[in-house]
Amino acid sequence: MLKRYRYRAYPTGDQQQMLARSFGCSRVVFNDAIAARQTARAAGVKISDTDVQKQVVTEAKRTLERAWLGEVSSVVLVQACQDARRAYRNFFDSLAGKRKGRRIGAPRFRSRRDNRQSIRFTRNGFTVTRRGVRLAKIGDVKLEWSRELPSEPSSVSVIREADGRYYVSFVVDVAETPLPEAPTVVGVDLGLADLAAIARSDGVREKIAAPRHLRKVERRLARAQKALSRKQKGSSNRAKDRLRVARLHRRVRETRLDHHHKLAKRLIHENQVVAVEDLAVSGLARTWLAKSVHDAGWSILLRVLEEKAAQHGRQVIRIDRWTPSTRTCSHCGRIGEAKPLHIRQWTCDCGAHLDRDYNAAVNILDAAGLAESLNARGGDVRLALASAGPAETGTHRTDPDHPVEAA
Repeated sequence: MLKRYRYRAYPTGDQQQMLARSFGCSRVVFNDAIAARQTARAAGVKISDTDVQKQVVTEAKRTLERAWLGEVSSVVLVQACQDARRAYRNFFDSLAGKRKGRRIGAPRFRSRRDNRQSIRFTRNGFTVTRRGVRLAKIGDVKLEWSRELPSEPSSVSVIREADGRYYVSFVVDVAETPLPEAPTVVGVDLGLADLAAIARSDGVREKIAAPRHLRKVERRLARAQKALSRKQKGSSNRAKDRLRVARLHRRVRETRLDHHHKLAKRLIHENQVVAVEDLAVSGLARTWLAKSVHDAGWSILLRVLEEKAAQHGRQVIRIDRWTPSTRTCSHCGRIGEAKPLHIRQWTCDCGAHLDRDYNAAVNILDAAGLAESLNARGGDVRLALASAGPAETGTHRTDPDHPVEAA
């Protein structure tokens, strides 16, 4: 399987200037390729990928307006053309219904005002060295080798983040490392009050508190953004404050990703199958809970879970988002009325006292086909999984040998 290995880069002053020139040339070629395809589409003329590349790279270098394209590596320019081709192919596949996921729009032009810039080199444009990586027409860029590459990389991307840091990202082929078979399966209910409610098939249940990474620095971020808005555009003080805001966002982003990686690794190592709900995150992000939804990072967690499952021979099952996991009693199967968010526990007509999150986690486990609602004699076999015992707010993890009894 293909994975990315990213390292911090430390280019010199001259290399930073050359990288900035490469970022700009790549952006111009991409925009020219998009414009050429738009012109051909409006005229009803078919244009091939070879013709586009010849027009925006080969012939453009011979003109006075684009002669400076020859100052950077041709590999970067060709990859920019490939990016434009891939963007149009995804757009047309989305229109035809061949591409899964939500409908995507037509490719847009890249802006020089984007604070994040990147270029890509294929195998003939870079060489991995002991100190870092040698890039065509840029030179030897020093890297912080935090870990070794598992195999020879097929491509490399150089990225300048909004906070001014440089990174080099390698695409490598990594062999799968299957883990020994685990005895348990788990259902995970994602939420905002608690990031995840976990119900395992052996009776263990656990709640992962929501870290709220953005909320913790919200006041500092507000002060930094207010100071930025008061600075004059184009001034050096405004540039300093912009970097300050970008650094705060980077810390939030990296701490969230680190937390999700650790949680996903634990779930994958402890369980053979992980059942989760296929949430409509983009829809929830348009509600009054938008900031909390983005801060939770559900999509990132699900993506990391599936990546680690593919690498270690595990399975992640997504159940239908319309499954009434919260309002269905995990004991008797009765579907009750919708429960407002402030209702965390309730008693079903069958007499079972249920915790909202654990009940949903058990129902997710059941909907994925990983647990049975009733045993052969008709008795409940999951009573201890979803029941809410006394002082539930202080319960984080239960022992399978001493399950919580129903009220």
